[in-house]
Amino acid sequence: MPGRHSLFWKLAALLIGFCLLMIWLSWAWGRYLEAQTASLSAQARATLGGYARAAEQAYDEHGTAGLDALLGEIAAREGVFVTAIGADLAPLGGVALTPEQRQRLTFLRGIDWPVSHRSRAAPWLRVPFPVAPARGNLVIELPPRFTPGREVFLSHVLTKGIVPALFTLLLCAGLYRTLVAPLEQLRRQAQQWRADRLDTRLAPQALARRDELGELARAFDDMGERLRETVNMQQRLLRDLSHELRTPLSRLRVACEAEPDSDRLRERLAREVDTMQRLVEDTLQLAWLDAERRPPALQPIQVQALWDMLAEDAAFETGWAPERLRCAVPEDCWVSGHLDSLAQALENILRNAIRHSPAGAEITFSAERDEAFWQLSLQDRGGGVAKADLLRIFEPFTRLDGARPGDGGFGLGLSIARHAVERQGGTLQATNALGGLRVALRFAACEPPLAPAI
Repeated sequence: MPGRHSLFWKLAALLIGFCLLMIWLSWAWGRYLEAQTASLSAQARATLGGYARAAEQAYDEHGTAGLDALLGEIAAREGVFVTAIGADLAPLGGVALTPEQRQRLTFLRGIDWPVSHRSRAAPWLRVPFPVAPARGNLVIELPPRFTPGREVFLSHVLTKGIVPALFTLLLCAGLYRTLVAPLEQLRRQAQQWRADRLDTRLAPQALARRDELGELARAFDDMGERLRETVNMQQRLLRDLSHELRTPLSRLRVACEAEPDSDRLRERLAREVDTMQRLVEDTLQLAWLDAERRPPALQPIQVQALWDMLAEDAAFETGWAPERLRCAVPEDCWVSGHLDSLAQALENILRNAIRHSPAGAEITFSAERDEAFWQLSLQDRGGGVAKADLLRIFEPFTRLDGARPGDGGFGLGLSIARHAVERQGGTLQATNALGGLRVALRFAACEPPLAPAI
């Protein structure tokens, strides 16, 4: 069933209103025009009333002879049958009526009655004497010049042609405003993007609509924003990557020109190639995480077991004593996440903490339950960062030179970790605490999987 603000109801209301309006026009307006074209005009009624007044006056003053003379003049003038009759339908003049004429006297019409213009024979009208209607009536065949309906064709053209065409034009305007105009805005927006103007956005009126076209406009606008962000990030990554590659390439060139020892040269070449390979791999991984929109499949993960594996690898690679990587995560800490992505995020955060920790310092990994979530925290003692840089450290190629001890890096680890955490539905933020940097991860809690029955 369409929703309350669905476009279906707008179109239904528009079409129903149009149909009802056309029905009313065909009935009311058509009926009015039929009444106007079926009645005698005021001039015709006045002329016929004047004939009846003259006939009554001629009969009173000159009798039958005077009445016959006047009726003859009217008949000659109008070219129709005319007579005068009394209350008993007998003629007042001296001219006798034929049987057919006497029979038609029983079907007389008043001058105020509607007259059909479709009738082949002209009707006979009864016009009472104005002074003494009971004494007699003038009976006259409707003169052709008084026949109503001469404007019938024009009224039909107006009622059944011009007016419906105007209302149909209004319907088309309503449909255009409801359907075509928003689609035209989307077309213009697409043309702006085609011309590389990715900063342009749809009008607020299109985004404020609450129907399907409004949803389409908002989705279209969000797509444009994501497209702009993706293009900007790609450009930024290419720019930063080219900048970062200049340093190892320059060192390679200097080593090739100045290093006489081939063994030392090979060692230097291998080290610089590994550096560039890590840089390219991290950059490509960050670009893939930013472009990948499909969420990964989630599963229950025991955080303590994952940390033990990561801490063992980190201690082996860096030479840190395992006691310096303290874990305060309970065994019942299970979160819903993607194992590889969460492991990668924790590994990057741990490596960043080790890189910026002073000699002999410890790193603590802890967890606290917050209703339906687990708050995971990794705390180092590296002196922290400036408050204004707490958000910048998650941006690609961001390195705060001199802010924390350590040998630096490419500035991609925390950015990759943030993207990996957010793809799993978690959050990642950093704060200064206990003389170092605390990185907090928030994940949805879940129950451990059931052991298979034996």
